[in-house]
Amino acid sequence: MRPQPFCASLLAAALIAAMAPLGALAQAPYPNQTIKIIVPNPPGGLPDTLSRIVGKRLQERIGEPVVIENRPGANSGIGTAAMTQAPADGYTLMMADGAILSISPLLYAKLPYNPKDVLPVAMVARAPLFLAINPQVPAKNLKELIDYARANPGKLNYGSIGIGSFHHLSMEAFNAAFGLKMNHIPYKGSSETIGAILGGHIDILFAAYAGLRPAAETRKVVILGSNGPKRSPQAPDVPAIAELSPGFDLAVIQGITTRVGTPKAAVDKIAAEMAAIVKEPDIISQFATAGIEPVGAGPEDYRAALDAEAQRMAKIAEQAGLKAQ
Repeated sequence: MRPQPFCASLLAAALIAAMAPLGALAQAPYPNQTIKIIVPNPPGGLPDTLSRIVGKRLQERIGEPVVIENRPGANSGIGTAAMTQAPADGYTLMMADGAILSISPLLYAKLPYNPKDVLPVAMVARAPLFLAINPQVPAKNLKELIDYARANPGKLNYGSIGIGSFHHLSMEAFNAAFGLKMNHIPYKGSSETIGAILGGHIDILFAAYAGLRPAAETRKVVILGSNGPKRSPQAPDVPAIAELSPGFDLAVIQGITTRVGTPKAAVDKIAAEMAAIVKEPDIISQFATAGIEPVGAGPEDYRAALDAEAQRMAKIAEQAGLKAQ
């Protein structure tokens, strides 16, 4: 028995009404579910600290959960691989420095990710590293350190958090800028290098301001300079190395990336949120405590900054004799 036309129209209307919520859900604006921010480093470091500061505020602004997931290992390779293998939907982001694009491709013939799969979203901040010495080194300022190191080639030992790290390449750039020779001793992390300089096992290092400040306040280390293009607001009395070597700039860029193929609407939304978050007074205050300088640049400016950084790093790696392995 065929349904009457009136009954058929009622059935069609009921089906449309039942499907309406599904259609509305599918078209819900981004974001409408949990966002994950991968940190390809251990807890407690600069990317982790930055992620937790901005992640908490992002969650408050968008009304959706934001979770931080630490995926350290393989010089940020494990976390970057996880990010580039996640769905390209804007719900898996990563907070990292530029090394994944500017340094790792120079040092490793095989990477667990393809750099072409990484999409810059927002340059959140810059964080200069500070050059510090053990008080036993006979120098009270940068010029005295340079003069001493130049007169005693190979006598000073410097530490870093690993071969190819910004800490390592900053010192290699410092050596190249002033014609110095020091011995490199790599460690596994910032806590180890700071422990080494406090114990007198190394003479000099580059490290984040937040990690050095307690020891500097008790004169267990002496901070002489920073690797940014100008003096840092966190330590305005500390000269930038660029004051003696114009153009010296190896401050660490920190930013949000995601997988290539992510919808432009999602990329633009996260970039806009980051630009707004880093302008908030409370966030600026938290950044200052951690030695972080807010930026808030979008995808195009972030990509340009990463490209410029890659060129600088390639030159420094060549000067240091580092080759892909």
